[in-house]
Amino acid sequence: MALIKSISGIRGTIGGKPGDNLTPIDIVKFGAAYGTIISKGKKQTKIVIGRDGRISGAMVQNLVVNTLIGLGIDVVDLGLSTTPTVEVAVKMEKADGGIILTASHNPKEWNALKLLNSDGEFISAEIGANVLELAAAEDFSFASIDKLGTVTVDDSYLQKHIDAILEYPLVNAKAIAKQDYRVVVDAINSTGAIFVPALLQALGVNDIIILNGEVDGKFAHNPEPLPDHLTQLSNEVVKQNAHFGIAVDPDVDRLCFVCEDGSMFGEEYTLVAVADYILSKIKGNTVSNMSSTKALKEITLQHGGEYFPSAVGEVNVVKKMKEVDAVIGGEGNGGVIVPDFHYGRDALIGIGLFLSHLANHSNGMKSFRNKYPDYFISKNKIELSNGIDVKAIFEKIKDKYKKSPINTEDGLKIEIDNDWVHLRTSNTEPIIRIYAESDFETKANNIAMQLMRDIKEFS
Repeated sequence: MALIKSISGIRGTIGGKPGDNLTPIDIVKFGAAYGTIISKGKKQTKIVIGRDGRISGAMVQNLVVNTLIGLGIDVVDLGLSTTPTVEVAVKMEKADGGIILTASHNPKEWNALKLLNSDGEFISAEIGANVLELAAAEDFSFASIDKLGTVTVDDSYLQKHIDAILEYPLVNAKAIAKQDYRVVVDAINSTGAIFVPALLQALGVNDIIILNGEVDGKFAHNPEPLPDHLTQLSNEVVKQNAHFGIAVDPDVDRLCFVCEDGSMFGEEYTLVAVADYILSKIKGNTVSNMSSTKALKEITLQHGGEYFPSAVGEVNVVKKMKEVDAVIGGEGNGGVIVPDFHYGRDALIGIGLFLSHLANHSNGMKSFRNKYPDYFISKNKIELSNGIDVKAIFEKIKDKYKKSPINTEDGLKIEIDNDWVHLRTSNTEPIIRIYAESDFETKANNIAMQLMRDIKEFS
């Protein structure tokens, strides 16, 4: 079906022909290319591996681990884990790199290799290009029998990650515990079922109802944590008379909340609320990608900081955060990046900070949400057929809207009065994403629909 090579890793559907899909041959080639580049010039190399709960996870994990061992690399295998936990583990282990086996929000037939450097951050575009070149050339050499690598299974990082969150100065577990919250968690049949309840209990939340808690990768609904996919969670929050609901994606780097009345807090506002809390304690700048709500900019200015947009993609957000010395950043898809914790989207530290902020607000989640602006983002996508010239389409759209301010750093972002629309090809799927924001839902939808008509007209 698809094999996508991007800054978000090597991602594809399982099965089919090599080069077209993520087959065992492709997994070995990309794993070998990455391992060869990471180990270059080193006497001994250590790489941390972890995976989400996908059906194909164990197969992909075995292929990657044994490929690295075959290169003479020592592997620390975390088994079932989360993306942020692997990122944390790379630094704690003083490893040379890490690989997370997850396709994030993609459906069950997908999997991916997300590649990390020694800082536990996604590799640069330059290193990524080198990995692709080396994989295509199959220019790697495996170790002799006496120099094979080793594998160490380490299941301690669930607790180590939680301990680090509890030790983070702005996480207030005592304040959270005093609220005696009842929480419903949608774990989407992946590792959130293990990690989120464990964290909540460590924060003093003991009344937890788990939905889709069997870690079998048979996702009960579309795994992207969008409102249309969270109706079960919304209904259960009301049914259980819970204080709120929590949803994460399969690798636990995206986070969103549901209010006590079943309404969405809004994944865009996860970062806004956490940033509001951080900025109330630490003055500084913020970053989000240009598909994220303008509410973050408004909150930042209120706290005396400066807001900076980045191209979409975690590696781009992190790069911009470092450039402007941001104290908080992330993406409007519920991805929170706390730089002095680690430079990676992390739903777990996000939960700790969000609940620490909420604990100071005694009138409930819905009232808490009302503290923030009520903008609406219409999120849409169009599937790409083979051979379509996206660049030509964007040029025609750019010409049509030439009287409006346009940013071309990442696709096309067009400002229409006080609203905006952003068109870009996805890093993770063969689609064009069309996001539009306005203060009214119908207006945002109308803007997005107009641009979707433009795309079809110019295709």
